[in-house]
Amino acid sequence: MVARESKMGFVVAGLLLGILMAAMDNTIVATAMGSIVGDLGGLEQFVWVTSAYLVASMAGMPIFGKLSDMYGRKRFFIFGLIVFLAGSILCGLAQSMTQLAIFRAIQGIGGGALMPIAFTIIFDLFPPEQRGKMTGLFGAVFGTSSIFGPLLGAWITEGISWHWVFYVNVPVGILSLILIAVYYKESVQHSKQKIDYLGALTLIGAVVCLMFGLELGGNQYAWSSVQILSLFAGFAVLTILFLLVERKAQEPIISFGMFRSRLFFTSNMVGVFSGAAFIVATIYIPIFVQGVMGGSATNSGLILLPMTVGSVIAASVGGVVTGKMSYRNVMIFSGVLFLLGSYLLSTLTPDTSNLLLTLYMVITGFGVGFGFSVLPAAAVHGMDMRQRGQATSTNSFLRTLGMTLGISIYGIIQRNAFTARLEEQFAGMGQAPGGAAADPRAILTPEARTAIPAPILEKITDALSSSIATTFLWTVLAAAIAFAFTLAMSNERLLDQKREA
Repeated sequence: MVARESKMGFVVAGLLLGILMAAMDNTIVATAMGSIVGDLGGLEQFVWVTSAYLVASMAGMPIFGKLSDMYGRKRFFIFGLIVFLAGSILCGLAQSMTQLAIFRAIQGIGGGALMPIAFTIIFDLFPPEQRGKMTGLFGAVFGTSSIFGPLLGAWITEGISWHWVFYVNVPVGILSLILIAVYYKESVQHSKQKIDYLGALTLIGAVVCLMFGLELGGNQYAWSSVQILSLFAGFAVLTILFLLVERKAQEPIISFGMFRSRLFFTSNMVGVFSGAAFIVATIYIPIFVQGVMGGSATNSGLILLPMTVGSVIAASVGGVVTGKMSYRNVMIFSGVLFLLGSYLLSTLTPDTSNLLLTLYMVITGFGVGFGFSVLPAAAVHGMDMRQRGQATSTNSFLRTLGMTLGISIYGIIQRNAFTARLEEQFAGMGQAPGGAAADPRAILTPEARTAIPAPILEKITDALSSSIATTFLWTVLAAAIAFAFTLAMSNERLLDQKREA
């Protein structure tokens, strides 16, 4: 037993607060980004604000997971909290977009430690019969953050100042820090081992090259440009070096031996492909509602409410039923619903009613929500205490990587489909529309839409609707691949593993 039963509630509360803070931060910042750009300028640089956080977080996940296995969970969870809070304060004080991007990277380093280690601590603290319920609770908190994040971000930005979307983390983080520092007592002895610095360096370099290549390619630089080709070449070289280093390292950052476990490998692959498909829905459903249906962006946080509620309920249910069913059977049910939801979203047209869209979102959210709690549990199934941190951090890293690749790849598909459809629509006019109508973002606000003539607006909304539906149709492929890996999962269930002493 790691902590006394009477203190378990305080430890869980501290972990939940840490996860809530990290998970909600990105959604709050996204809502405030318009005001931040208006104040600091640097419209061409704002993409780095998100990318810097994501790159630092992704690179840190497997590293902190391994370090927590070697030296203990508590010190690195507290380290993550302190770094995240320091980054939050610095972000609030930023005077330029460049400063903000640098400070967001500091935040990301802390965030990379919080999420995976929190899940690992739960598996250290609780016996198998209680882990399902706890992972369901954590999954529900993660899903809930996507509901309240945008709403809180809009309220803070409009009512106070964008600076406070970062400062709001401070009281939450301090409370989490106090609860973990005081009540979480580790009894497991961790032996000092050699740190795989070269593995960490090549992993970080590979992730940075890949992220920047995907982020800049087709936007600031052509895909065939020297800059983008160099970034992809750097990614390839560093990935090969990383694989070679990890095979020879005494204590590798990512142990490839874990992937020999059929359940570990398949559950991670399900996370990669389902994450890639789901992130597309969270991005393009609000664009569809605002750009095609003419909805307002003022309460954009409410647009995804049906899907988010579905995912939160499913995460809670998934955590409970893993004690009674195998991970595979739960995820098969989840995969069928997710496949259905992805297909239904691909049928969206300008004539789709709000009721039908709501139904599609509920099915999609309910389908993917089980994975929030079931997949982390499956990834650490059968792992001993010295592997759990590495296993959960690898799971978080791969899921985040899947979402990142999904954003980039499906973004390219949507842009190309939109451009092709727009050219087809205006072929008879001899040229594409100019002015505000030439920018798809122009139809995302009611004010801009009123300036566009009705015949032109109809063609643009049709092109946008068609491109989004095409993009969702391609996500069916990712959902199908995730389902294929689900079918390949072995039949273990949560209670099959004995509780460690």
